Amino acid sequence: MKTVIQIVLWIVCIVLGYLIFRSVNAPIEFNKVRQERFSAVISKLKDVRNSQEAYKTVNGKYAKNFNSLVKFVDTGSYVITQQRDSSFMRYDKVYQIELQKDTVIIDTLGFVKVKDSLFKNDDRYKSMMEVPYAQNGEKFTMDAGTIDKSGYRAPVFEAKIKKDAILYDQPKDLLAKENSYNSVEEVNGNEIKVGSMTEVSTNGNWPPIYDRKGDK
Repeated sequence: MKTVIQIVLWIVCIVLGYLIFRSVNAPIEFNKVRQERFSAVISKLKDVRNSQEAYKTVNGKYAKNFNSLVKFVDTGSYVITQQRDSSFMRYDKVYQIELQKDTVIIDTLGFVKVKDSLFKNDDRYKSMMEVPYAQNGEKFTMDAGTIDKSGYRAPVFEAKIKKDAILYDQPKDLLAKENSYNSVEEVNGNEIKVGSMTEVSTNGNWPPIYDRKGDK
């Protein structure tokens, strides 16, 4: 009987030790996984943002879908211009003399391809809609449009993905805590996103640490 009790006590100690180890180690491992996966996802969202800003520069609005955005990056071009001050003489009917008029002349110097400007020799823009680490091949949800700001119709866009799609294999209790964050040091809410459909902003909802590491 004494031997049985000792065996039972050893089993209890082992189980308790494992539970204590897991309670301490699980958050550490979760943070490692989260940072690695979030960094990859945010890097993609930065590519989306850069491509959308280029699209807006050329078209005056944002692309509503990835097909249009990828096609633009693949075939679109920037116009390279040079602005210089100039002046000329014009007859003024009021004063009945020649007066100097100042003006600005914009010269077109040439064109540069968008993909060369943004991505050099890398073709990763063709898959920027694909979410890294997503189990079921999820893609970013993206939309674009305009909102009214003080009487001005401002173009906006937003691209996002649920955290659940990226951290699908992580402990549910830690994932629930992650989805509830509201802090300047964390990726707030249950999504990772860039841009906004309600505000004139191209910011992401991630903290500065993700911009300091591997920013493109």
